[in-house]
Amino acid sequence: MTVRELLEYGNRKAHAFNKEESAIKLLLMHFLQKESYELIMMMNEEVDKEKEDAFKQGVELYVEKGIPVQHIMGYVYFYGYKFMVGKDVLIPRFETEELVANVLMAYDDFFNGQEVDVVDIGTGSGAIAISLALEEPNMRVDATDISADALEVARQNAANLGVNVNFYLGDLLEPLIKLGKKYDILVSNPPYIPEDEYVEDLVKNNEPHLALFGGKDGTAYYELILKDAKHVLKKRSIIAFEHGWNQKMKLSELINKYFPDSQYETINDINGKDRITIIYNK
Repeated sequence: MTVRELLEYGNRKAHAFNKEESAIKLLLMHFLQKESYELIMMMNEEVDKEKEDAFKQGVELYVEKGIPVQHIMGYVYFYGYKFMVGKDVLIPRFETEELVANVLMAYDDFFNGQEVDVVDIGTGSGAIAISLALEEPNMRVDATDISADALEVARQNAANLGVNVNFYLGDLLEPLIKLGKKYDILVSNPPYIPEDEYVEDLVKNNEPHLALFGGKDGTAYYELILKDAKHVLKKRSIIAFEHGWNQKMKLSELINKYFPDSQYETINDINGKDRITIIYNK
């Protein structure tokens, strides 16, 4: 089959199972080891039978078995870096790239190029922590996660990308408090889906529930972090959260409860939805 015929084959299967055609293109790029623009230039070329069969198997796993494309490929690009992913970690989302970008901008404004200590709470694949360490050499970055399996993935990602991040096993801030660690920046994208909210099967059946659901209204982990944050923060510090589009008011209540003297702002994502809140402790 030609590249064009394979793409049409995959798109027909995706349409039949109500799946995303964009995922089919990602699979084709992966199995042919080509960029998008290269596919366009080789549409009429014949594909090696072994690669054709591998692509068709990948399509079947995605459209019929409901396996995420990122798990089939084994990786995802985040902030321009290649991260390994699998069943033990949440697949990094585009919205979280905006969290990284806003933390970097807040760092520039608040710390003006100083060396700072940063911690990522609930790191999962390590995407946030590792991206920050790669983007800003003046950040000394630590990260925590309650899942030993997730930390194995994160450590491998750090090794693959050649960056030094210290990973600690434990529940939220617990290992940091025990060690007496103090930070200038605390960043977190904790689980924030309300427990009774609908989640599509592709996500619910393949990603760790521990990384998805945040209690009755989705804000349980924010309160747990904010309640203990002063134990691990320096006096002049930043807290940066990603959160659900409809959780701004509840998060404001928690900030006023635990950090009443601090200033904060909520930032819209690329779709205009409330997505990131940054607290400035001066």
